[in-house]
Amino acid sequence: MQQADLISRIVSDVIKELNVSQTQLETVSQPHPAEYGIFPNMETAIAQAAHAQKQVARLSMATREKIIANIRKKTIENAGILSDMAVAETGMGNADHKRAKHKLLATKTPGTEDINTLAFSGDSGLTLVERGPFGVIGAITPCTNPSETVLCNTIGMLAAGNTVVFNPHPAAVRSSNYAVHLINQASFEAGGPDNIAVSTSHPTQETGNILFKHTDIQLLVVTGGPGVVTAALKSGKRAIGAGAGNPPVLVDDTADIKQAAVDIVAGATFDNNLPCIAEKGIIATTKIADELIHYLKQNGCYLAKPHEVEKLCMTVLEHNGNQVRLNRNCVGKSATELLKMINITTNTSDEIKCIIFEGDEDHILIREELMMPILGIVRATDVAEGIRIAVKLEQGHRHSVHMHSKNVDNLTRLGQEADTAIFVKNAPSYAALGFGGEGFCSFTIASRTGEGLTSARTFTKSRRCVMGDSLCIR
Repeated sequence: MQQADLISRIVSDVIKELNVSQTQLETVSQPHPAEYGIFPNMETAIAQAAHAQKQVARLSMATREKIIANIRKKTIENAGILSDMAVAETGMGNADHKRAKHKLLATKTPGTEDINTLAFSGDSGLTLVERGPFGVIGAITPCTNPSETVLCNTIGMLAAGNTVVFNPHPAAVRSSNYAVHLINQASFEAGGPDNIAVSTSHPTQETGNILFKHTDIQLLVVTGGPGVVTAALKSGKRAIGAGAGNPPVLVDDTADIKQAAVDIVAGATFDNNLPCIAEKGIIATTKIADELIHYLKQNGCYLAKPHEVEKLCMTVLEHNGNQVRLNRNCVGKSATELLKMINITTNTSDEIKCIIFEGDEDHILIREELMMPILGIVRATDVAEGIRIAVKLEQGHRHSVHMHSKNVDNLTRLGQEADTAIFVKNAPSYAALGFGGEGFCSFTIASRTGEGLTSARTFTKSRRCVMGDSLCIR
């Protein structure tokens, strides 16, 4: 299957349904006079969410599910608006791919069905282990998946009986807060309470600190960089941390090389490489490296020459003494845009999807998580060396690693050595989110604190209810 089919198969029907007029986009891009759940300061937002949680806790599972169904419906109806808003506001990503992500979360994020009861019955009676809400959850969301994270998190958190206070990334506040508005609109229409999800109109580091310290916040859920995750873990509260990743993809001698190239390009270019699970670098065994590069070029990759790679380094990275950081003007840009930045123009008939180059395992563009469609290729003498390099490049984040191989022993060894929350084999990276793969969707992947892909069950605490010498029928 070609790359276009892998993405367009799921995306095309979304685009047909979700054509957004410029008038609609301009309307929602302006401050809404009556945005549901958006408050001028964090203290008020938390107070409103705490009040709403008392009502949510009394809702039946059926009512929660009714609200969630309406959130799903509104997500699909507004996917075009939300996607266009995010690209316009952040300057990052691909609007068509964001539409597909919204449809994915609307259809594959678990709801109340994820909340199960465990029962023990015997001579001494009956014991139930049930899942209860934490109460009010404080959540930090990224600019890479601004509305997707808000919507996906809220579905799971509400299913578990919680309300949530968001502190969105300041670079994506309009997109995130419009999603909060839609959530509360969906609740109101379904007969639920207001303010099941709330946010502030002016998120800052200070509003985040208030969230971390507030006594009404029982659980923190942080989706972002290592700094903010570390801050949450030091807050003294129970925290779920979804931090950074730098997922490598290893291709060994036994792989279907042609299909591996298709899958790697599809995964690495999805939403211009913004997803944290996306392939960030390639390790190829020496025997098949040239063949892989050949097929990568056939699938829309531009093989950069050494002097062009140097230009990329100076463009996409900012150097300040010994410190290096990403040039935010390059994050989430397409390969064509990045090439133009270094004065490379390609034939307009050639659709360049990704920039590839060869380098060693210590090359800065391979070592750094770029979140751009740039893939460095490292040659490994054999699969053992390839696994060593893959583990090194993953940098101990324990987030994601990918491999193309027909050898079960090789796959098993990489999985054991890397010990990541996600391991995708013989598929594009986005299969991990249920996009063209099995399993549920989540945009909060808590590799650092060990929960992995979060869902409604993640946002619950265990409660044991014991009945002695009764209700045991035998």
